[in-house]
Amino acid sequence: MPLPGRPGPAPRIGLPYLSPGVRDFLSREAGSAAVLLVATVAALVWANLPGDTYDEFWHVEVSAAVGTWSLDMDLRHFVNDAAMSIFFLVVGMEISREVTVGELRDRRTVIVPALGAIGGLALPALIYLAFQPSGPAAAGWGIPISTDTAFLVGVLALFGPRCPDQLRLFLLTLAIVDDIGAIGVMAIFYSDHVSPTALMISAGLIVVLLGLRFAGVWQLAPYLLIGLALWVAVFESGVHPTLAGALLGLIVPAAAVDPVQRQRLAYYGRAVLEAATPARVRLANTAARATVSSNERLQDSLHPVSALVVLPLFGLANAGVPLDWATLSNAATSGATIGIAVALVAGNAIGVSLFAGIALRTGLGALPGRVRYGHLIGGAMLCGIGFTISLFITDLAFEDEALRQDAKIGVLAGSLIAAVLGSLLLRYLGERLPLCTIDTEDGPPPLPTGAWLDPTIARVAQARAVSLPAEPARAAEPALPVEPESGT
Repeated sequence: MPLPGRPGPAPRIGLPYLSPGVRDFLSREAGSAAVLLVATVAALVWANLPGDTYDEFWHVEVSAAVGTWSLDMDLRHFVNDAAMSIFFLVVGMEISREVTVGELRDRRTVIVPALGAIGGLALPALIYLAFQPSGPAAAGWGIPISTDTAFLVGVLALFGPRCPDQLRLFLLTLAIVDDIGAIGVMAIFYSDHVSPTALMISAGLIVVLLGLRFAGVWQLAPYLLIGLALWVAVFESGVHPTLAGALLGLIVPAAAVDPVQRQRLAYYGRAVLEAATPARVRLANTAARATVSSNERLQDSLHPVSALVVLPLFGLANAGVPLDWATLSNAATSGATIGIAVALVAGNAIGVSLFAGIALRTGLGALPGRVRYGHLIGGAMLCGIGFTISLFITDLAFEDEALRQDAKIGVLAGSLIAAVLGSLLLRYLGERLPLCTIDTEDGPPPLPTGAWLDPTIARVAQARAVSLPAEPARAAEPALPVEPESGT
């Protein structure tokens, strides 16, 4: 039967329409990476236009006040501190879902990318400190440690090998563990002027959120309201407020929903069919929401906002850096720029490959599907794309504007080199180490038999001496269960 249209009556006036292909592209990581790339290029062009409109715009003050309490920050900090909390909320929910019902439940599947992520965290930091062991620039050791998930998976989708699903799973798992490490580094090493009172309030709110989860509260409103209060408390504590988003994402329930909820939905749906009253429709809507976990419902609402609004806005606010001759000359001799670029490219490629290789050689884990060592090395090279969180930590690590500019140039240069080298390597290896061929030594499976078999196919099979097995006796199919009618 044909699929019904969207719920609700159609509008009298036609609205702008996006084709299914465009919507599908924008909803995937490749679409998010493309929008982020456009925003980055726009920021670079804007920052190099005559005048100083780029910095002037992002330094416009924004304030909010409730009674005697007020919040004052410029537009750039509003994006970095407030809007990016949505990004970290989505990251936290992704981590929680994968640990609870996803791929991170299997130790052997997780151990190889997890150790690779540890190598991708440790070695880039050590390489950077080798270039900048002391002085104000030494604080930038956390800049090259994180991988940009959107760009990583977007580049893999656009330029990677054919059928990259298993490699994508491996790199996504690595990126999730990497995000956990990066969030921990920001919370521990890039927070100052900590307020003990605000921290105690934050801890109390976290206990309340955990209590909601323990009590089985599945509605989103209580989590979001307390999460907003948690953001304010963490902001006042001196710890970066985006940590509140990550903590809330980890706490929102992600467990599989009891199948009984679907049976209840059938009951309330029949009630609406019998008589569509506002009360019955409201109960049916509530029953429908209850069939999906709180984590999935919130991710479904916030992931497009994070991918297509927050991240591009962050790139537009932070990627703009002057590219005049004087700035590039200083960056070419800056230990911070060179250290970040080398750490992103070489540190991640070597660290991820080395630590993941140790896990494989010792038998602690295995690569999924048909992923080979060559794919692992190519994926490790792509892990050097450290755009989003690298720029984020740059803003936390350096107060000096010249150091920030040098660091941003290093991030942009290192990420671009890692993306190009990783794409070329995976494209080259993808032709020689295919990920989607039949994994069997006996050749293709035999053709089936039956009255429906085309005579031409049968003659060709017989000519090639392909033995066709006899069709097994078909067991009687059980009758479909009939749902009893309810008398209520």
